[in-house]
Amino acid sequence: MTTRNGLIVNGAMRALALVASCSAAALFSSAAMAATDISVWTSLSPHNQKEFDDLVTSFNRSQKDVKVNVRAFSSDEELDAVLDQQATKDLPNLVQLSEMSGQHEVADRPYILPMHTLLGQQNLSNVSWYLANNSFMRNNRGQLQALPYMAEVPVVFYNTEAFTKAGLQGQAPNRVWSELQGQLVELANNGSRQCPLTSDQSVSVNLENLAAVNNQLYGLTAGAKGKNTEGFKFDLMYIRHVSMMVSWVKSELLVRPEFLSQSSRRFAEGECAVMFSDSGHLGGYAAAPKLKFAIQSLPYYPEVTRTPGKPFVTGSALWATKGHSKESDQASARFISWLAQPEQAARWYQGTGYLPLTKEALAATPADYYRNLGEWQNIVAAYGSGSSSTAKGSFRNYRQVRAVFTQSLENALEGKQPAVTALNTAAAEANKLLQQKAR
Repeated sequence: MTTRNGLIVNGAMRALALVASCSAAALFSSAAMAATDISVWTSLSPHNQKEFDDLVTSFNRSQKDVKVNVRAFSSDEELDAVLDQQATKDLPNLVQLSEMSGQHEVADRPYILPMHTLLGQQNLSNVSWYLANNSFMRNNRGQLQALPYMAEVPVVFYNTEAFTKAGLQGQAPNRVWSELQGQLVELANNGSRQCPLTSDQSVSVNLENLAAVNNQLYGLTAGAKGKNTEGFKFDLMYIRHVSMMVSWVKSELLVRPEFLSQSSRRFAEGECAVMFSDSGHLGGYAAAPKLKFAIQSLPYYPEVTRTPGKPFVTGSALWATKGHSKESDQASARFISWLAQPEQAARWYQGTGYLPLTKEALAATPADYYRNLGEWQNIVAAYGSGSSSTAKGSFRNYRQVRAVFTQSLENALEGKQPAVTALNTAAAEANKLLQQKAR
C-alpha cells in the first residue's frame, strides 16, 4: 500500500486507475479521429484567398471536432464548371457562388440548402447581420439564403500620389462625370498618360449602377409598378453616358485592358491613376508595396438627380448544399457561426474590403483603419440601414443577359457600333433572354 498526496492507494485501486486512464486515452483518441471534415470551395482573388485560408487555419487550430478543407479555384467560371460536372454527387459542404449567377436561380437549384435552415438552432444571439434589411442573399420573407460573406460595392480607387503629381493634391475624383473628365485630362498631361483611368467592371459602372447612383430604375422586373412585363430599355441618360465613355477611349483617358485581371494589376503597380472596381480589391491594394490610394464614391449626373443614390450590393456568398450527414451540417453551421463572431468578421472586413458581415464587426474596427482611405468609412456606413435601392431585382437568365451587355459595351467602346445601336441591340437581346426558360 502506498500513499500519494495524503491518499491511500492499494494495488486494486492502482489497477482500476490504470484501466480508467487507458479508457480515457482511448476515448480521447477516438474523439480526435472522429473529427468531422467539411469542404469549402472558393474562387477568391489571391490576396483574399490567403485571408480566408488564414482564417480556416485559425479555426482548425482552435478546436479538434471540425476540420475545414478548402479548394480554391482561379475563377467563378472554373468553379461553376466543376460544380456542374459534380451534379449532386460529392458536393462541397459550402461553396462560394456569385450573385451574378442569379440569386434566385442559385437558391432554386435542387442541391442548395438555405442558410437559415443550416444554421437552425445555432446560437448566434451575439450577431447582428449588417445587411439585415437588404435583399442581398435573402428570400422575399427576409430569410437568409446564403451568407453574404463576399458582399461588395463598386467604388472609385485613386492613386493619391498621381493626383499630387498632377497638381490635384488633396483632391479626390470629382463625383460629377463632366468634372471628372477635366481631372483625367490633368492626370494624363501630368504623369499618367499611359493610364489615367481603367476599370474591370464595365457593366456594373456603365449600366447597372448608372441607374442606381442616379436614382433610376434598372429594368422592370415582373410585376414592377403594377405591370406584368419585364425588361430593359436604355434611355437618353445611358446613350449620352456610353457615348462619353467612347470619347474617353478615343482620347485615351479610359484604358480598356485586354484581360480583366490586368486592370487590377496595373492599378496595384501604380500604372493607373484611377480605377473603377469592386471594393473587394481594397485589401489587396493595401498590401501592395509602395501604392498609396484612397476611395471615392461613383460619379453621378446632377442633371438627372440632385442627390446621388447608393450603388447596388453585389459580390458572392457562401451557399450550403444538401446531401450531407447531420454531423457534417452541424459542423458547417459551427464554422459559419465562428466566421460570424466579431473578431473573425472584423478581421475579414478589414483584410478584404468586403462589406461587414455583422454590425459587431464594424464596431470592432478601429478608427485608424479608415485613415487615408478617403470616403470608404462613409460608403460602408450608408449600407447599415439598407434600402430597396441596394438591390437591382432578380432577372431570369441574368448571367446570360450580363454577357450580352458586356459584349454590347465592348462593341461600342471599340467603335464597332454607335452607342445608341449597341444599347438598343443589348436591350432587345436581353429581353428575349428574359422570356426564355431559366438556364
